[in-house]
Amino acid sequence: QVQLVESGGGLVQAGGSLRLSCAASGSIFSSNTMGWYRQAPGKQRELVASITTGGSTIYANSVKGRFTISRDNAKNTVYLQMNSLRPEDTAVYYCKAAKLMFLSSPRDYWGQGTQVTVSS
Repeated sequence: QVQLVESGGGLVQAGGSLRLSCAASGSIFSSNTMGWYRQAPGKQRELVASITTGGSTIYANSVKGRFTISRDNAKNTVYLQMNSLRPEDTAVYYCKAAKLMFLSSPRDYWGQGTQVTVSS
């Protein structure tokens, strides 16, 4: 079952911005750390940013200062505001809900992904 739904991807020029949204179902949002991963062709899937239920955030070094993760508890939605986009940001972006973001678990939830393409 799909319980995370991403939206907001698209095609933008370098320097532009996009905001990704991930809506969670059921009790997933309130009990899990939420994160954004991305996977570019020929590369490993990598953690872009995460945010705990308490609001603590972690960012990949490559996006620090450009991306901002946030969560709206009332809407059960996590966002990724992406500014100053670069061609190397091009990837499929996936939303993840997990108790522990850095450890895989059968209880993890994944969205189906949304494509972000940044033209040079």
